[in-house]
Amino acid sequence: MSEVLQLAEMYQEQAREVLRETRLLEIWESVGATANLVGSLKNGLLIKRRDIDLHVYTDPFRLSDSFLAMARLAENKGIRSIQYANLLDAEDRCLEWHVSYVSERGDTWKMDIIHILKGSYYDGYFENVAERILAVLTPETREAILTIKNDLPVEEQVMGIEIYQAVIEGGVRDERAFRQWRELHPPQGIVNWVP
Repeated sequence: MSEVLQLAEMYQEQAREVLRETRLLEIWESVGATANLVGSLKNGLLIKRRDIDLHVYTDPFRLSDSFLAMARLAENKGIRSIQYANLLDAEDRCLEWHVSYVSERGDTWKMDIIHILKGSYYDGYFENVAERILAVLTPETREAILTIKNDLPVEEQVMGIEIYQAVIEGGVRDERAFRQWRELHPPQGIVNWVP
């Protein structure tokens, strides 16, 4: 196994530890939510950036359920901050929660928890994107994605979906080629690409 694949496995196991430590999925399920991992952890493409993306749904949708779940999460001593945005009247039709968590290992993790209104445009959308990415990933494209993610500076703001599109659709295989591809395809808000 290559070094980048070993590194990715290590980060993904640490992310699973964070899920166990915080009981994140169980907390949301305790308020009647369906909680779905999306993004890099779901796809096995998590490396270097310690972040976990979760989309949750409740039916009926109640603001109080969202706050109750986050209050339960806040009881964990590792939670350092929670930010909230109400986008129910925006295109997103969701509540956004952004959490900073220091794990028992001492690493800082970011958790983006999006509570999406059932029946809205993004209801299930990113779950579908994740499934499509998983369906088309090959060992070669997975390693290329992980290598690019690992080579990019952590502080540089790049969405994983940009890298996935560049590798899967654009044939990009390294950081230099990704930067060239990105100049021709600058991100503009939410990236709605699906393989």
